[in-house]
Parts: sequence; C-alpha cells; structure tokens
Amino acid sequence: MGWLTSEELDWNADGQLMTTGPATYKIPTFGDLPPVFNVALMEGHPNSMASIYRSKAVGEPPFMLAISVWSALRDALASLADYRRSPRLDTPATPERVLLAAEALRREQVSA
Repeated sequence: MGWLTSEELDWNADGQLMTTGPATYKIPTFGDLPPVFNVALMEGHPNSMASIYRSKAVGEPPFMLAISVWSALRDALASLADYRRSPRLDTPATPERVLLAAEALRREQVSA
C-alpha cells in the first residue's frame, strides 16, 4: 500500500537523491494500518514445503498489489464527477495529491 501512496523520491537541483533513509523517506509503519485489517493465510496448499526453491516469488509479485490501492483512489475520485471524468492522479498518491486531484475535478465541474 505504501509504495504508491507515500513513498516519494525527491532529488535536489544537482540530481542528488535527497530521500535516502527513514529520516527523509516516508516508510509505512504499523500506525498506517487501518483499524480493521483482516488477513487469512492459505492452508493446505500443494506447495507447503518450507524451502527457498518452492517460495514461488513471495517478494515482488505481491508488491505489485499496491496498484489496486492507487486504482481504488482513482475510482473514488472519479465518483466526484459521476464517473464521467478520469482524474489525473500521479504516483505516489499522497494525501496532498489526492486532494489536488479532487479539487481539480470540482473546478472542472464548476466551469462546465
């Protein structure tokens, strides 16, 4: 979830990366979890042997699920315009960017 909503890289005018660690880079923490977060682990699957070679790539593929969070935010924004407009929502979809996208949709509706 954090990858597309809070993890923003920032470079200075010389091209040097400024967000290099926890002090300058917003890493999702336990406090960022919703109050109710239900998780169920699959049991009895055919590949349950505890080994590295049977891991089935447990790192990167689940990481891509963050796209669903970004898509849900875009869908919620589109609802502000009765799904007639596709809002621009750059990543990471920080709270500020979500607010700016909502305000842009409202301005478009007022001017239309």
